Amino acid sequence: SKLAALFAHPLYNIPIPEVTQKDKLFVVNPMEKFSLGHSGSDEWVSSSKAETLLPTGKTAYDTYPAWLKFHVGINRYELYPRQDPLMPTILQDLATQRIVSSVQKSGGTQLKLIMTFPNYGQALFKPMKQTRDQETPIDFFYFSDFERHNAEIAAFHLDRILDFRRIPPVSGRLVNITKEIRDITTDKKLAKTFFISPAGNVCFYGECSYYCSTEHALCGTPDQLEGSMAALLPDKTLAKRRSWRSPWRRSYHKSKKAEWELNPNYCAQVRQTPPYDRGHRLLDLIDMTVLDFLMGNMDRHHYETFEKFGNDTFLLHLDNGRGFGTHSRDEMSILAPLQQCCSIKKSTYLRLQLLATQPYLLSDVLREALAADPLTPILAEPHLQALDRRLGKVLDMVAHCLAG
Repeated sequence: SKLAALFAHPLYNIPIPEVTQKDKLFVVNPMEKFSLGHSGSDEWVSSSKAETLLPTGKTAYDTYPAWLKFHVGINRYELYPRQDPLMPTILQDLATQRIVSSVQKSGGTQLKLIMTFPNYGQALFKPMKQTRDQETPIDFFYFSDFERHNAEIAAFHLDRILDFRRIPPVSGRLVNITKEIRDITTDKKLAKTFFISPAGNVCFYGECSYYCSTEHALCGTPDQLEGSMAALLPDKTLAKRRSWRSPWRRSYHKSKKAEWELNPNYCAQVRQTPPYDRGHRLLDLIDMTVLDFLMGNMDRHHYETFEKFGNDTFLLHLDNGRGFGTHSRDEMSILAPLQQCCSIKKSTYLRLQLLATQPYLLSDVLREALAADPLTPILAEPHLQALDRRLGKVLDMVAHCLAG
């Protein structure tokens, strides 16, 4: 396994700083037992409320479902550990746990559902909108492109292979529209949008600002629909997140350019602006830029951090559905932060160099990682080939900076 060899490599075993209590997102009592509340509320209750005894021979932490262990494990330095023993279980749960509730997620431009499992875990479901080999039309603006379910799955694995580990776990899943959405939804607005198509397929379209109409309905065959299931982060009431506008955000206008597109010295300005004027925030943003360039995602207008950790923490790479839309062209403007600042973390650069070598070739390790997903193949082969080509362009740009 090339993937196992990659994760065993010394560059993937650099220790993180010691995690103290204040570096943890949650401080939990390890003796609290998880038990499902009978109040009908969607929260986990501690044993002190439920008055249940610990099963002998089991420590309380063992009673937590995988999603809760994932939440409890988040710290200042990483969303999940490198050799995370929980990961196979989390991905398995996302793909197979019974769905007990499906409601539309409010906000956002395209239809997404929040699905709840019997153990109170929740996932964000993005349905399939186009086939693996459909490229984004060349006349489409980045902001009117479809979101792709397979891009969400591939982005999670790519982020992990780059050793960023800043995207919550994502698995593919085949969902039954009738039994797992229509019949169990309590969302009245969503319920009104189901219909049977002339071909006899079950369809729905929900309510949103783009592509939520009969013409853009999501249809099963006859009621099976592919989608991505992403583990939800802890509720914002428990762990506040801060949203930051990216300095290299696009104009989201059909004819206007953003300042960074007009000013070649734009980075000097960013370097003097908090939070980019100290710490590793700018370098973290450049990591995200590399991830976005590799998958061709032009739609990174904001990013988030956990508020508890202030400015000294990793960036969350959420919402990656507009990646992997084109394999035939490389959007060099995505690399503007790297090009203009001529800065990159040494550790990131060394890993990128490693992923360009034959034993650990990026396309090979990603293909291997994606082969384990229930909806495999996740990416059409030309997308995997494009990754190696784009990685070469990133390394060329860094070499140019080093030579300069």
